Amino acid sequence: MDNKTRRYVIGVDFGTDSARTIIADAFTGEELASAVRHYPRWSEGKYCDPVKNKYRQHPLDYMEVLEATIREALSHCDATIAGQVAGISLDTTGSTPVVTDAEGIPLALTGGFEENPDAMFILWKDHTAVKEAEEINRLARSGAVNYTKYVGGVYSSEWVWAKVLHVIRHDAGIRSAAVSWIEHCDWMPALLCGRQRPSEVIRSRCAAGHKALWHPEWNGLPPGSFFAKLDPALARIRENLYSETFTSDIRVGFLTPEWASRLGLTTQVAVGTGAFDCHMGAVGGEATPNVLTRTIGTSTCDIMTADYTDVGDQLIAGICGQVDGSVIPGYVGLEAGQSGFGDIYAWFRNVLAWPVEHLPDNSLHIPPETKIKLKEEILEQIIPGLSEAASQLPVDESGIVALDWMNGRRTPDANQEVKGAIMGLTLGSDAPRIFRALVEATAFGSKAIVERFEREGVRIKEIIGLGGIAKKSPFVMQTMANVLNMPIKVAATEQTCAFGAAMFAAVAGGIHEKVEDAQKVMGRGFDRVYHPDEDLAATYQRLYRKYLRLGKFAEEQPDRMP
Repeated sequence: MDNKTRRYVIGVDFGTDSARTIIADAFTGEELASAVRHYPRWSEGKYCDPVKNKYRQHPLDYMEVLEATIREALSHCDATIAGQVAGISLDTTGSTPVVTDAEGIPLALTGGFEENPDAMFILWKDHTAVKEAEEINRLARSGAVNYTKYVGGVYSSEWVWAKVLHVIRHDAGIRSAAVSWIEHCDWMPALLCGRQRPSEVIRSRCAAGHKALWHPEWNGLPPGSFFAKLDPALARIRENLYSETFTSDIRVGFLTPEWASRLGLTTQVAVGTGAFDCHMGAVGGEATPNVLTRTIGTSTCDIMTADYTDVGDQLIAGICGQVDGSVIPGYVGLEAGQSGFGDIYAWFRNVLAWPVEHLPDNSLHIPPETKIKLKEEILEQIIPGLSEAASQLPVDESGIVALDWMNGRRTPDANQEVKGAIMGLTLGSDAPRIFRALVEATAFGSKAIVERFEREGVRIKEIIGLGGIAKKSPFVMQTMANVLNMPIKVAATEQTCAFGAAMFAAVAGGIHEKVEDAQKVMGRGFDRVYHPDEDLAATYQRLYRKYLRLGKFAEEQPDRMP
């Protein structure tokens, strides 16, 4: 096949801190180029308050980084490639919604709201809506229909209705101006295709089913009467939403002339329906039915697909949803995950690094440039150094046990009010030992998810690891394999979410009929397998029972001691 007959696709993955774009050959999967950019305003810490678990992102961050990464990736390719791009698909974190005006424009892009965090996208990890989520749960359980039954029976503060309810109550200006809301994964395709009005938006089955209580049983979203009991303003917004949703193989439209020009592409580029990052990541990681894919980064998102005959009418308790076609059309998509994973390691690094970051500023003997370099070098070395030291320690059944709930618990049984804990500290508990306990805690949290699926009758044939930690942290991955007592395959593709988006772009662009076909020809295979140590697996089973007891104790404690 010569260059003139080749077709190319673009996958864009909007992560928590940055976005990454890849350009791939739609027939071979060869990655031609990639680019990564951090969100500029987010990088400055704007619009966030970690102490209050408040995390907001400005829509301009997304627009600017989209343009920058696509143009940068194209700059690394032959000049003819841009004219041969057939499709583009995008994934995002989720649930990451924003309230909009009647034209579907995020309020942060309208006059008077430019610097208002409540008018911006509310990041998935924002937990300011814990009380609103609990209100939704109480109401859902009190009626004739439990609208949470297909999302594990628990509605989370990480999901759209709780977030929107919180901001319209918190800010009178937002309450008055908000006409509708849109998920980040729906807004990007709508923006690129020029169909942002609420009535024109192609809504993602993935986002709607897993986070917005959409289900065919009640003909779409819950009725306005349900939301009116929470807040009349929420019912008003519900009137400007949707009943129909679409799987990620559906084409939204084509690039507008404006966006084709901004991106350096043509108006013949098809744009696919968006989805959440880990759902497309599962596709990019070559998941097949009953294979659990774990995208492991700041948090984890665990994705499976199952045949209808395997799931049937069974309601799987405590997970983040079972949605027809949310991952691969024709299969039920199942989602779970941990609210904190790499974030927990970063938290411990930051605790240890406080003197390094602050005390050198008071020194009169260290030049300013040296201070900056010293801080950067030490910060970069803390986690690799801890990993190396911790890997040399024996597994100690009488030692430290930790809970991985520093950012709440997503699965099993979502609860964003629970908090982390560390038990068994002594004067001999040094940093590597504490770090090892934190790594083991994240592995125990992973085991709790696997056990919930198995207890609910969902068969797991194998596990695939995706994401930065899976690729770069042997100590973490080996510990997880030992705790799960299962092999873990690591996908060879560096950017599996973006790669999965590229596979869907090949379908939206008309190159492949279905995404399974794209997987077969574009897949890059696996580059490593972590096998469990049977002796350590037995020891970890005993430690896991301590983890469960600590979790039960911590969850039963009141918020305040008398």
